[in-house]
Amino acid sequence: MNEKLKRRTCLAFLDIVMISLNVFMIITQSVYSQNKPEPNKADSIIQILDKVVTDEKAPGIIAAIISGDGIIAIGSAGVRKFGTNVPFSINDAVHLGSCSKAMTATMLATLVAEGKLSWETKLIEAIPEIKDKIHPTYHSITLWQLLTHRADVPDLWTFDQSKSKERRLAVLVEMLKTEGNHKSGEFNYSNLGYIAAAAMAEKITGLSWEVLMKQRLFDPLGMRSAGFGAPGVPNKTDQPWGHQKSGDSWQPTQSDCSEALGPAGRIHCTIEDWAKFLSLQLTNKNQILDQVFLNKLIEPVGFYAGGWGVSKQDWAKGSLITHNGSNGRWFTTVLVAPELNRAFVVSTNSRDFSVTEDMCNEIITKLIRMELKAKNN
Repeated sequence: MNEKLKRRTCLAFLDIVMISLNVFMIITQSVYSQNKPEPNKADSIIQILDKVVTDEKAPGIIAAIISGDGIIAIGSAGVRKFGTNVPFSINDAVHLGSCSKAMTATMLATLVAEGKLSWETKLIEAIPEIKDKIHPTYHSITLWQLLTHRADVPDLWTFDQSKSKERRLAVLVEMLKTEGNHKSGEFNYSNLGYIAAAAMAEKITGLSWEVLMKQRLFDPLGMRSAGFGAPGVPNKTDQPWGHQKSGDSWQPTQSDCSEALGPAGRIHCTIEDWAKFLSLQLTNKNQILDQVFLNKLIEPVGFYAGGWGVSKQDWAKGSLITHNGSNGRWFTTVLVAPELNRAFVVSTNSRDFSVTEDMCNEIITKLIRMELKAKNN
């Protein structure tokens, strides 16, 4: 596997700024307020997804339009596992890949809000015992630099299951023994950076990242389906399997990246529960985090903020925040337009490097056009 393909395999950040959607219709400033999925839009989404499955571009796929009040319209098509007839349901969990980074950053923001960390806390201040074990160039890197990929730490991807969550700190030390290859302050996308940020939280709280995510994000938001790793029970089809393309056929698998990479992207949940998290950027009504910290999370350094790629789009009436994620077996993408009170998501339980990314971007574009047309009418 060549280096380019490696970087696009595990928890990859995929062309955030390239999700340019040619949807420049004039829309009004009015805001929707809907709690129940709209059947007509759902039918349209299903038609779009059915064609994807019929054309054999994915074994299963799901997409939705979301507001701060929840799902507006959602549809799914295909099967949980290639070779079976078990349908991919709108209530199934999806693997978020690197879309999980925004959740990790939000959990860390709750610690900043409580004064247990600050955005400028240095890695070696939170974990002083590693100071003499890592290269001196990493002594000055801060939490915010790690979350915005400006810390000059190397990237990391691995399916090595020996790299368990208990070895998260050991993996970090191992990777930071030598000097980085980028200038300090330059953008360098790094899954390891999120492992480092999570390790800071683990050290100052004495709790694992998994426990912190559950206590500080999933439980307060009511995200009961949220969990870690591939969704579902091993060797069962109670949830969708991931798939890789092999020749003309899909190969199902429940494998995932190593546990050590959890903070960078091993979260799964239903779309309904993901909408609860996305609502933090769509409404001011939440009991999780003060707005000043939520605003910080989408304040970009260049084009990347706290787990989000950020740009300005006329059709979005302001900021557009987005991310893609893939473990090489799933592909998921999300686009959030806070000023429109809208989010658009697509997830497929497959990855074909020649097809999947463009396919999901095309679906997102269709969802946006559908929503803007309805609003304009």
